[in-house]
Amino acid sequence: MVLELGNRICENIEKVIIGKREEIRLCIAALLCGGHILLEDVPGTGKTILARAFAASLGLSFARIQCTPDLLPADILGVSVWRADPKNPADEGRFVYRPGPVVNQFILVDEINRATPRTQSALLEAMAEGQISVDGNRLALPEPFFVMATENPVEYEGTFPLPEAQKDRFLLSLGIGYPDRESEALMLENQRRITHPVTDLKQVVSAEDVLSIQESITKVHVKPPVREYLLSLVEATRQDPGLRAGISPRGSLALYRASQALAAVRNRDYVIPEDIKEMAPPVFRQRLLLSPEALVRGVSPDRIISSVLDRVPAPEYRESSTRSR
Repeated sequence: MVLELGNRICENIEKVIIGKREEIRLCIAALLCGGHILLEDVPGTGKTILARAFAASLGLSFARIQCTPDLLPADILGVSVWRADPKNPADEGRFVYRPGPVVNQFILVDEINRATPRTQSALLEAMAEGQISVDGNRLALPEPFFVMATENPVEYEGTFPLPEAQKDRFLLSLGIGYPDRESEALMLENQRRITHPVTDLKQVVSAEDVLSIQESITKVHVKPPVREYLLSLVEATRQDPGLRAGISPRGSLALYRASQALAAVRNRDYVIPEDIKEMAPPVFRQRLLLSPEALVRGVSPDRIISSVLDRVPAPEYRESSTRSR
């Protein structure tokens, strides 16, 4: 079932995002294990279109938050307004909560680094706990709850870098990258129309499907040798001289869950070392704190992750059979 659902979503999105199947499958894996995604890339690579295509493919309530420096937390969370019945003179009125866009199942936070830190933090409780606090009251968010945020990593004027605590709430950090020549030619051909192709996408899965799959993901097996390999990678980041801080326990849990989801998307009910290796870069990327010396030398997080993956040997692991999900 997971493979069929993943293929349906992937094929639908590929009608508008061409040549990026692996990136799409990583996004599907994050959704199916209940994580959130940070899309970091230069303008024009299709970050927002990817999010819109995802929203169109899923039977989830959708809201888009366009971040600007004047965006307030109340614009995201909602406000309580005074309401009274004008037809009833005896009605003294009361405060009624007017939900903000965050009270939806799928949230696109466009250009999240253009919002102020105060507004960015309004998303923290929602992403971490699936609830928000308004006027001293806690409100549970609908399930499933999925945040896909976009960020421009090369333009810093008028932006506010995400705090580390906020970055840590994203399961994956992905870049889409430029398409190859053949894929870009197909994109040009698809644009010979008035409306954007994303407007034609239809829902292919329901919210109930997503919730059912999220429950089944927890049953994907991770054998001790594979688990030990994951822990060795995490420990290697904590001992790397190029880092001020390595991967936290939240990061190791994120890699564990993401690897389970990737295995399920690939029609396996068990995780292999290759799943861990593939998910390590997008899971680790936004969680590594580079040392001042590494920053001066221009060392990137991806370079350190690659070095860690090269240093830590992966165990030999084979399964005689798979069970279809």
